[in-house]
This record gives sequence, structure tokens and C-alpha cells, in this order.
Amino acid sequence: MIPYTTFPTISLGPLNLRTFGLMVALGVLLGSWVAAMYIERFGIPRDEVYRVATYMVLAGIVGSRLTWAATHTDQIHSLVDVIAIWEGGIQFSGGFIFALLVGLPFFKRWNRLQRWHVLDGYSLGLALGLAVGRIGCYSVGEHFGRTSSFFLATRYDGGDVRESNLGDQPLLVGTSFHNTALYEMLYMFLLFAILGGMVLLARRRGKELIPGTIAGIFIFYYGVVRFLSDSLRVNDERIAGLTGAQWMCIVMIPAGLWILWQVRPSLAEAQAEADEAAAIEAEAAAEGEAGEDADAEATAGPDGADEGAEAAEEGDEAPEVEVAASDVGGSGDDGHVGNVGDDGANGAEVEVEPAAEGGHDGHDGADGAEVEVEPAAEGGDDDAYEPAEPGTDKAVSTAVPIRTTVDNASEDDEATVPGAEH
Repeated sequence: MIPYTTFPTISLGPLNLRTFGLMVALGVLLGSWVAAMYIERFGIPRDEVYRVATYMVLAGIVGSRLTWAATHTDQIHSLVDVIAIWEGGIQFSGGFIFALLVGLPFFKRWNRLQRWHVLDGYSLGLALGLAVGRIGCYSVGEHFGRTSSFFLATRYDGGDVRESNLGDQPLLVGTSFHNTALYEMLYMFLLFAILGGMVLLARRRGKELIPGTIAGIFIFYYGVVRFLSDSLRVNDERIAGLTGAQWMCIVMIPAGLWILWQVRPSLAEAQAEADEAAAIEAEAAAEGEAGEDADAEATAGPDGADEGAEAAEEGDEAPEVEVAASDVGGSGDDGHVGNVGDDGANGAEVEVEPAAEGGHDGHDGADGAEVEVEPAAEGGDDDAYEPAEPGTDKAVSTAVPIRTTVDNASEDDEATVPGAEH
């Protein structure tokens, strides 16, 4: 058996905090945080989850307190006793119903899949919130059951309690009994661990739980265990032999089974269709992006070519003179190009590039020009030159035409190629 002493207040230095209110508040905060963490993965902002949760929690607190007061009339002596929630005393069934009524208008804003994801998230958070909140009930001494020697039964060792009797029997130090607040704390922590493990396992496999899974399990599980634990209580008001929570459980158990066996399969089909549509949309978007990239490359091609041509034109700063001859001789001061060396350099190509204005190369050729001689391909033949026209001494090559690109050459400047010996 477990030794049990109540602890209705917690002292933190100069502060005395009421344990019940602290645990209920902590349960609300943790439950809302868990719910928001789960729900936001399905396209609903966390702020909206918190806002809806706030309205539902407030409605739940009001409803749970009113139903507790209605079923514990022997402890109500004034209007203050009705609202004195800080002293303990709430009933889940009333809070659950009030919270659903307030949350219904918000749920209509979301599509079918999102609504069930939201219900799953709130069910997961509620499992944790109830477990933490029951610590508050345990601390103030309420929800007692009949006497028992069960290994989880508590042995009362003293402290202020909300319920001073075990039915018709007064609560005395050393009495062992079922403490249903402790039982509910334990089985709700267990439920939260099971549901949380299912979520983590599914995500490790790269999936999410089918919508309605958590809500269905929570409703069915809580309906069963709460009905059983309430059957141990001895101080609650009963209607037709059942507590208010047990009547609620009679509805919750078949509702949970209906969700798991009827609603969940249809939600699985709807989720599969939604995933398929999302995959098709993503594929179409990817193809559209690929097409846009291809169009951009095609558009950039001609532009790149034009830019390359412009760059080539800008690079042609220096004009050239190219003269092809079979025998190119040395040059003199008069600008004539003669034979280059004794071996003839047959079929050579001569490029003349003018230098800066005012320059003079002396013996290298025309005024301020550079002469570059490039040998032609092997196999050049002197027979490729035609005889000079009458009255001239210039032979013209039929193999390679003469190109003149010298802009600053005057009419008196000539580049002549003497006739070759035949």
C-alpha cells in the first residue's frame, strides 16, 4: 500500500501556492502545447490552436465545476462554494461536454481531414492534461473509493481532505482505500505514453497516423477505465446507480468504437486521395519549373551569341593588311615587300598592322606599320601566280586573295610583290 498524506499547498519561499490550482493550470498549459505541436503539422497555425484551446478550456472549467456542484450538493452551503474551484472539485464529464459545445463553431472552419487531425491533437493533449490535473485532486484529498488492501491502495496518514468520509465510514488515520484520483493519474499517463509512442513510431516510418486514430482510442479507452474507476467511488451522487461520469462513459465507449471501425477507414481513403492529389500537383509544379528553366535557357542562347559577336567586334581594334604571295622578299624604305630569305617562303601570308600615328618602323615596311609573315600551308606553287599586267611590276596570287584593311594608307602607298622567276 502507498502511504498518503495530503499536500493542498506548496511553499516556495514566502509564497504559498495551492497545489490543486497549480496542477490544473500546468495540465492546461502542457496539454495545449502538446496539441498545438501535433496540429500545426496539418496546416493550422499554432496561435489558432491556442486560441481555440483557451475558449474550450474556459468552457470546460465552468462546465466541470457546475456538474461537480450539481453532484455534490452536500458540500454546497453558499454561492461561493459553487465557484470556489481553487479548493478543488471538478467533474470531467461536464467539462468535456461544455468544451465540445464551445469548440464546435471553430471546427466548422476546417475541412473534414483537418477537423479530425484537430480532434486527435486535442485528445493527445487532453490525455496529458488530465494526468497532471489529477495530481491536484490527489493533493487535496478527493475522489475516494471504498476500503481495500489492494497494492495500489493508499493508507491515510493525515492531512486536510476534501472528503472526510468513505461513504458512511469516517476517514481515520491508517485506513487503506482505493484512491481513484491516483488511479486516473496513472492510467492517463499510460494512455499518453501509448499515444505518443504511436505518433513517434509512425513519424519514424515517414508517415502520420490516420486521422481519427488518437481520438477514437482516447474516447474508447477513457470510457472504459473511467467507468471502472468510478465504480469504486463512494462519495459521488448517483443516478440509477451510476455516477454522472459513468453515464457519459456509456456514450463514449460505443462512440470510440464507431470512430475506429467506421469513421477511421473512410478518413484513411480520403487521406490517400488527398496525398495522391498533392503528389500530382507537386509533380506538375516541378514540370512547370523545368519548362520555365528550359525557356529561359533558350531565350538566353541568342542573347549570349549576340553578346559574343559584339565582344568579338569590340576586340577588333587594330586593322590588318594581309598579302599572300608565292615569293615574298625583304622590305625597303620605299614600302616594297620583297623576297624573305633565300628559301623563298613560297605562298607566305603577310599581315601589316599599322602602329600608332607618327610611328616609323624604318626598314620594316610601311609608315609605322608592323609586318607579320606567316608561312602558308605546304605545297604552295609559284605557278599559282599570273603574269603581271602590262605597265606594272605586281603579280597577283590566284591562290590567296589580297585583303587590305589598312585605313590610314594613302594612294601613294603600295604593297607590291615582284614577279617570281619561272
